[in-house]
Amino acid sequence: MEIRTLRYFLAVAREENMTRAAEYLHVTQPTLSKQIQSLEDELGKKLFIRHSFRIELTEEGILLRKRAEDLVSMADKIMGEFTALDDVTGGDIYFGLAESCQIRYLAREIKRFKEIYPGLRYHISSGDTEQVTEKLDKGVLDFAVLAEEPDAAKYHTLSFPEADVWGLVMPSDHPLAKNESILAEDIVGLPLFCSEQGWKRDIPRWCGEKMDRLHLEGSFRLSYNASLFVKEGLGFLLTFDRLIDTGPDSGLSFRPLAPKLETKMYLIWRRYQVFTPIAERLLAELRDRFA
Repeated sequence: MEIRTLRYFLAVAREENMTRAAEYLHVTQPTLSKQIQSLEDELGKKLFIRHSFRIELTEEGILLRKRAEDLVSMADKIMGEFTALDDVTGGDIYFGLAESCQIRYLAREIKRFKEIYPGLRYHISSGDTEQVTEKLDKGVLDFAVLAEEPDAAKYHTLSFPEADVWGLVMPSDHPLAKNESILAEDIVGLPLFCSEQGWKRDIPRWCGEKMDRLHLEGSFRLSYNASLFVKEGLGFLLTFDRLIDTGPDSGLSFRPLAPKLETKMYLIWRRYQVFTPIAERLLAELRDRFA
């Protein structure tokens, strides 16, 4: 199975049309059809269902698409790393980031670093711990930022300078917006939104035995999307401070939880990770600044 063939497969999966995919790849349609047929024969599975004007992935095709995306990304990253070995002033660095206002510290250091090494190119993806560590473990990412303490046996770690403070986002005209802080008993019975990770790991630390009395209306990976549901009156959002606009004209208010609930952020990378020169230099800067 060749990387080129996987690129062909991904193009067909994306375009859902053999002719358009062939045009995108600058190959003839018979050549592309032959490559896809060869891939199906190699795997012993049908990857596409052919219709009159479009094609769609089978269940086996959907599985291959996820694996192929990771393999192609890793191949591109390897090529970039070897190219960067001869260029200590530039190159690509890949980050997987949790959602946090602490990311501003990372952004600030990247900005300072680019003034010295303008050839730096950085690539950002977002996700929860499971998503970003999966990509980190596969080698698709160089660094990840987690909102929970990482496994010290697998990763090296840098702690961010501050911690994120939890609170409740609600419509500004709700009676709870008059409170200075939010107690667990204040939100018993209310429809709550929260990240799945926060609901399982952080909120139980705060409310203890009252956890069974709290109602999770729905889980979100991105707090901004959840805040739109709050604006529509569908519930209340448990999230970090400063992720959502709760200014005077936003229609939303944030109140911290009491007792105070905080979550530390961590920059991590794999043990025995081999970095490109530009990644090594950035890591040295981050170690110095965060320390």
